[in-house]
Amino acid sequence: MPKVVRDIMTKHVVTIDENRTALEAAKIMTEKGISSLIVLKDQNPVGIVTERDFVKKICIKELKISHIKVNEVMSKIRTFADPDIPIEVAVQRMVNHKIRRLPIMETGQVVGIITVTDLAKYLRTLLLIEGALSEKSNS
Repeated sequence: MPKVVRDIMTKHVVTIDENRTALEAAKIMTEKGISSLIVLKDQNPVGIVTERDFVKKICIKELKISHIKVNEVMSKIRTFADPDIPIEVAVQRMVNHKIRRLPIMETGQVVGIITVTDLAKYLRTLLLIEGALSEKSNS
């Protein structure tokens, strides 16, 4: 059963340079079927841009998406986790910081990301196992 973040994180993290446009970011997100990108400055992770950022920082203000740089709408990375921390610690960090995505970093590089979707899948697995075990003990 998964115990640490490495076991449930999404390993294929898509990135974008901070000087690219929001339009380019939207196209990448659409092509890849993802809801966020890690933003890099000089190959170092500095932020994350999400669908929510587009709505709150571009759409609601009726800005021209092709004129906005990713670094103008991204959220700065406020916290991250090591791949070997317990899942419960990562969840608590997400709750404490009120975030839905937690970058997973090792030696200064993003090696994964934990999302609420990853946590929902993990919880579903736990519940299925728990249900199977309780059915066995009732038999």
